[in-house]
Amino acid sequence: GHGGSDPGATGNGLKEKDLNLSIARKTKAYLDNYFSGHETRLTRDSDITLPLNARPKMANDWGADYFLSIHVNAGGGSGYEDFIYSGRVQAQTSRLREVIHEYVSNAVDWGNRGKKRANFHVLRETKMPAMLTENGFIDNKSDAKLLKQDKVIGDIAKAHALGLANAFNLGKKKKTDKRLNGTMYKVQVGAFLKKENAEKFARKLQADG
Repeated sequence: GHGGSDPGATGNGLKEKDLNLSIARKTKAYLDNYFSGHETRLTRDSDITLPLNARPKMANDWGADYFLSIHVNAGGGSGYEDFIYSGRVQAQTSRLREVIHEYVSNAVDWGNRGKKRANFHVLRETKMPAMLTENGFIDNKSDAKLLKQDKVIGDIAKAHALGLANAFNLGKKKKTDKRLNGTMYKVQVGAFLKKENAEKFARKLQADG
């Protein structure tokens, strides 16, 4: 959701477009790293401006099996909620939402606002089952404090990925030992005598992405 000249909701030093992109990228990475039998495409993979009607058109042109729109909420509330189209939908739309909702609503301890329906453009114009998630409220200090934590963003993304993987019965990738092919690469970024110094440096690396 959003991007480029459209920041989406803003609050507490955060922009929705950045959070949406981070969650989407991590969701795709988790799916691709741990599951097989699927192809994941992003409507945007950088901070670019996309017209609203371009997103469902891209999914329709791809012949996608599912459309998932990732957002962060605003408006004075708190917690997680998701939406499917308020009009007539395929039975599969509700079934898939049930599975994904179960995972994502439990990803963060900030309350579950429930399963809802709305006449959103991306839900109405997509030809395949579609769902829109709202992950916390950017203008709520407690929610924003969580959304500033990389671990929380990772947990939200992992929950999206696990929800999708289970909804579509994706196969799990077998773990492989890279040493078996005779090549292994390691990167060491520091060595410390004191644990607190190591933890401080680890936090800096995480903050730097």
